[in-house]
Amino acid sequence: MSAQPETSNTPPSSRSAADPLADPLARVVGGATAKVMATHLDLRTVGDLLHHYPRRYAERGELTRLSDLPVDEHATVVAEVADTRILTFNRGRGQRLEVTLTDGSGRLQLVFFGRGAHHHKRELLPGRRGLFSGKVSLFNRRLQLAHPSYQLLGTTGEDAGSEADAVAAFTSRLIPLYPACRQMESWKIAKAVDTVLASLEADGWAGVRDPLPPRLRADHDLPPLPEALRRVHRPAGRKEVEAARRRLKWDEAFVLQVALARRRYADARLPAVPRRPAPDGLLTAFDAKLPFTLTEGQCRVGEEIFADLAADHPMHRLLQGEVGSGKTLVALRAMLGVVDGGGQAALLAPTEVLAQQHHRSIVEMMGELAEGGLLGGAEQGTRVTLLTGSMGAAARRRALLETVTGEAGLVIGTHALIEDRVRFHDLGLVVVDEQHRFGVRQRDALRSRAEHPPHLLVMTATPIPRTVAMTVFGDLETSVLDQLPEGRSPIVTHVVPAEDKPHFLRRAWERVREEVAAGRQAYVVCPRIGDGPGEDAGAGGAGATAGTKGAGAKDADPPAPGDTAAAEGTGSGADDGSGDRRPPLAVLDVARSLAAGPLAGLRIAELHGRMAPDAKDEVMRRFSAGELDVLVATTVIEVGVNVPNATVMAIMDADRFGVSQLHQLRGRVGRGEHPGLCLLVTDLPEAVPARARLEAVASTRDGFELSRIDLEQRREGDVLGQAQSGGRSSLRMLAVIEDEDIIIEARREAAELVERDPELTRTPALRTALDALLDAEREEFLERG
Repeated sequence: MSAQPETSNTPPSSRSAADPLADPLARVVGGATAKVMATHLDLRTVGDLLHHYPRRYAERGELTRLSDLPVDEHATVVAEVADTRILTFNRGRGQRLEVTLTDGSGRLQLVFFGRGAHHHKRELLPGRRGLFSGKVSLFNRRLQLAHPSYQLLGTTGEDAGSEADAVAAFTSRLIPLYPACRQMESWKIAKAVDTVLASLEADGWAGVRDPLPPRLRADHDLPPLPEALRRVHRPAGRKEVEAARRRLKWDEAFVLQVALARRRYADARLPAVPRRPAPDGLLTAFDAKLPFTLTEGQCRVGEEIFADLAADHPMHRLLQGEVGSGKTLVALRAMLGVVDGGGQAALLAPTEVLAQQHHRSIVEMMGELAEGGLLGGAEQGTRVTLLTGSMGAAARRRALLETVTGEAGLVIGTHALIEDRVRFHDLGLVVVDEQHRFGVRQRDALRSRAEHPPHLLVMTATPIPRTVAMTVFGDLETSVLDQLPEGRSPIVTHVVPAEDKPHFLRRAWERVREEVAAGRQAYVVCPRIGDGPGEDAGAGGAGATAGTKGAGAKDADPPAPGDTAAAEGTGSGADDGSGDRRPPLAVLDVARSLAAGPLAGLRIAELHGRMAPDAKDEVMRRFSAGELDVLVATTVIEVGVNVPNATVMAIMDADRFGVSQLHQLRGRVGRGEHPGLCLLVTDLPEAVPARARLEAVASTRDGFELSRIDLEQRREGDVLGQAQSGGRSSLRMLAVIEDEDIIIEARREAAELVERDPELTRTPALRTALDALLDAEREEFLERG
């Protein structure tokens, strides 16, 4: 059932003596195998293959837990045949072989169609074990592999002798199971790895460069790189696997932390203008206007920020915290302090809706302090200017003029702020809202608008576990707001299984009507817009289940002049495994259905990214003013939108969103004196993993705990890798949640090394590894937040 990879005719002496890991795979495993690996697994060099680590290991006779299979992903399992049966259909003209596998924890069905069914039936006898590989699907609520590849591991009795040679390699050793695909099964990858290892060992691993300095390896008891690669692919036992994995995790953690340490080192040596609030100035006047007392956390974080702003090198700080913890107020006080110190502050928001919301709320909070130079404005006041790509020519000219003359102390905008034509009088602080929507280049482009490097404050409404912050935002100091202001009401979350219990959904709409009858308002959130280009069947898109035949769930603000547009609806997608599931629910369809059905008579409006900016702003103004009862929207409302009278949110197809995104969405309710209610509507059965995600969201309001769950349930590359550019993850072994000790030690070691040798002249192998990490394709790796 498997094919031996082709061997190369290229003699070892003609291969790359400088760096054998950089050799093309075709030189070692042959052109045909190399082409399949490059096309379907993005493995192109010897190093790529050796860093394509086994996903897990099976032992001879060990049965993998079928209950843990990832639905809608390619998987390889070790299991035992329980029974087989041939079925006929189409009046006897068609045949189907069904084979049931078991491991004691669950069952998996194999399906074969056509004339070959009898051949497979003769091989797949009850009691036989094998490696089975294919894409896991859900059919009639049962896990299934259709036409899988397989390799039998041997039996007892008469057949054992004929298969003895085939299974000898597996006896008394671990079987590596690799991330694979239909075109290249795990055991074929294993044979290619054998060929590569034999080639390198024949040359004594000559030329292979170890990125970890010898002293570091000795201090932390880490094996050399060749030994680690051999052990991870061909271990003699579990202890060898553990030692190899620890060494390879150090490679990833250390190289990444060196990159971040060099960025911190360079930034700390840039000159900056200290910005100190003036006594009895704008900040003092603003604080006196506040109708509430700052929380301890807001005071503490404010002190950290003002201490950084007073330094003669640029601040680089990440401000994160729970939904509704008051991050925007902390950032605004920092901006006012910079204006006090004679500079300007710019707030960069990911969408026009959020930029307009920030502008409106900041002007309201500042009152006459936002009318500097105008009749009736306060003496200490300044001007707050909005700049977006879709503004009219006259308004845009006025905003640009107020920015370049310094008349506007606060400038709020979208990507339009990054345009070359935008000039500041004296930019002293850049505040970036929602870091995960922006890349390093974008935030640096805005900082380049200043004559002197400005201070930088990055905000994120998505709570981030400490190790993730150290790994992704390692070039930033971190401040955490973990205390909610007084007056924030609790939010209760319930899962609404619309398919299993339709009366739950009817009750959900009754609750919406009850809240509206009490004078309050509601959100209904949908994964996509509907009736748009690219939303026809098969469009796919972020937020849609992989393999869904319906429309995608990606909803983006259309790029206006000067804006590059930021995506809405970038949910992580559901792992329901259904290949024939209906399209995700759409705003336009749901709004019509609600208006004609369960919410008839209520004032309902739509909000989504294809609307003109003025229309979106008008809808939000009416909703904020209480002129609308229900807002049916995409995730354009995910962050920053503040309507204290909104108390209930129904999230349709909630399984199509990620854990952290659901937490952000529900943070839009319960922002006033009344409790919030969030209803997670899904039609998925209870047994699928996506339902477990929803139950996790419903069970806790701790955003840091949810972000940990979110990261544990998703591949690392989705968070830290190259998903945006389509490349492979920079982290293939390191698990940022589990490997805190390695990350902390690697950060310390990297800082010490960069302080001694910032150009890495004494560690050329490390410099080579760093250059590979930061090549043109991966230069944006720091942005994955």
